[in-house]
Amino acid sequence: MSDLLGYLLTGLGIGAGFALVGSGMVVIYRVTRVVNLAQGAFAVIAAMLTSTLLATGLPHGLAEVTAVLAAAGAGLLTGVVAIGRPGTDPGAALIITLGLGVLAYAVEVTVWGDQPRSFAGLSGAATVGGARIQAHYLLVVAVTLPVFAALTAFFRRTDLGKALTACAQNPYAARVVGIDVRRMGLLAFALGGALGGLAGVLLTPVQQVTFDSDVTLIVNGFAAAVLGGLTRPAVALAGGLLLGVAQTLIAGYGGGAYQLEIALLLMLAVMVTQAVRAGSVPETAR
Repeated sequence: MSDLLGYLLTGLGIGAGFALVGSGMVVIYRVTRVVNLAQGAFAVIAAMLTSTLLATGLPHGLAEVTAVLAAAGAGLLTGVVAIGRPGTDPGAALIITLGLGVLAYAVEVTVWGDQPRSFAGLSGAATVGGARIQAHYLLVVAVTLPVFAALTAFFRRTDLGKALTACAQNPYAARVVGIDVRRMGLLAFALGGALGGLAGVLLTPVQQVTFDSDVTLIVNGFAAAVLGGLTRPAVALAGGLLLGVAQTLIAGYGGGAYQLEIALLLMLAVMVTQAVRAGSVPETAR
């Protein structure tokens, strides 16, 4: 039982990171209808930049915040390239983000090389219900939950959040009332970059990062986001936690070689289920 509890808590920590990546995709998609395939690159950039800043003597906290802000800047730049031109089709923007994600590989290898990087996180271990777990996993969960609470409050209670939601629900009506839809889209990309960057700085102390780690992050993040139809951050949180726990249990009791396949199968199952439900709704009820 202690092993099971340890796997569950570890999975929640990993899943919280996946949820942050997925929530960034949700924020961008619900405003722009663009699936941002460069989302994982934001996490990698923030993680590698944090390791560099810490190596130069910058203290913890300041290094991570600086890296998250840099990831937000990378998200904003991605948005400028992907949707900066008026009338850009979401499908075309998706391809642009894919290309930018590949370009990020070259930038990361040039700046940081191709060797794995990590840095120290919260040290020590905690005992929960007889299970020993690295304290940093609990830190990941402790940071992620308030972030999602703040994200929910932002969209529901602030004028800016409501403007972003209006762009997602009806871009034409948003323009009529004076909302700059393009500017809101760029803001969504910046926010998505910050969320991806936060995932990177939280996960790297327990999972080394390389220039191609974005593949795992984007697959798992997208799988979590798909559970909420790419529009509901809270469901993306649940999806990320579920995915992290499932992968950790499989790795603990079976083998870690199939963790990525689990994410792909879960994503496929959800997409098929949603397609079947959509097809079963009578035309008059739509």
